[in-house]
Formats: sequence, structure tokens, C-alpha cells
Amino acid sequence: MPTVRFTQNIQRHVACPTREVAGETIRDVLDGYFRLHAQARGYVLDDQGRLRQHMAIFIDGSQIRDRDDLSDRVPPDAVVDLVQALSGG
Repeated sequence: MPTVRFTQNIQRHVACPTREVAGETIRDVLDGYFRLHAQARGYVLDDQGRLRQHMAIFIDGSQIRDRDDLSDRVPPDAVVDLVQALSGG
């Protein structure tokens, strides 16, 4: 099962412990995670179910491509990292 991890800076704002969650796409994995930790959903996804601009998701170290439908495939033993995107100069 894929492992979902949130960075410490996100965990300061919302409870989101590391969990193993079944799913074949990043949408499936996130939906499974949010069933267990509903409070994290609004921090990660907007009201249309798309990845928020300030968030980034990596599957085994590679950033996902589909920020809208979240259709990127997730291998069964993958590590999914959710991080807050940084900007500035």
C-alpha cells in the first residue's frame, strides 16, 4: 500500500499523520486518506477538488503532473509526499 506523508510545517496547521492508504491514482490515495483525516482535505484541495496552488505532491520523489484531476498513477509500494510549495526571492 502507498504511504502518505505530510511535512512537519503542514502538520503544524492540521493533523495529518503518516498513513498507508490503498489506491491506484493519487486521487484514490487522497480520497482514502481524507476518509481517515477529513480535516486535511481543505488544506490540500480547493472546493473543486483540485490541488491548491500552495501545495505540491511527489510520488517517489517525482512531482505529479495532473494537479486538476489527480490522475497520476501510484505504485503499490510508493511513498507519496505532500509539501507546501515555496515561493519568493
